[in-house]
Amino acid sequence: MASRFWSLAGRAWWLKCPRCGSAPLFRRPFSMYANCPCCGLDFEPEPGYFVGAIYVNYAATVLVAVPGYFLLDAWAGLSLEQQLAVWISFAVLFPVLFFHHSRSLWLGMDHLLNPAKSLYPVPRKPKR
Repeated sequence: MASRFWSLAGRAWWLKCPRCGSAPLFRRPFSMYANCPCCGLDFEPEPGYFVGAIYVNYAATVLVAVPGYFLLDAWAGLSLEQQLAVWISFAVLFPVLFFHHSRSLWLGMDHLLNPAKSLYPVPRKPKR
């Protein structure tokens, strides 16, 4: 399980398909492929699927901004206005720049916890 986790984490970092690892997720900066060109994995299996990626993006922003505020306050001694200018700018720009990776991480986490059925078939129930 650990090797599978690291494999999926690497694929998510490099913005590749979580199943095959060879095809890119994005065709243009803010446009994903509907399916993997190589293995056919559906990248958005249902409407609203990537709402979880918004939470990943928000968490990453907070995990950088909050400690960053305190570290910058302790070492740089900036005024509150200067700190707000830095961190409000960061909070606007970082989610846009992290957009691809948040979607890729969400897709990878979902594939780790709930693999596509076409790769890992579910056994049929016996007929009664």
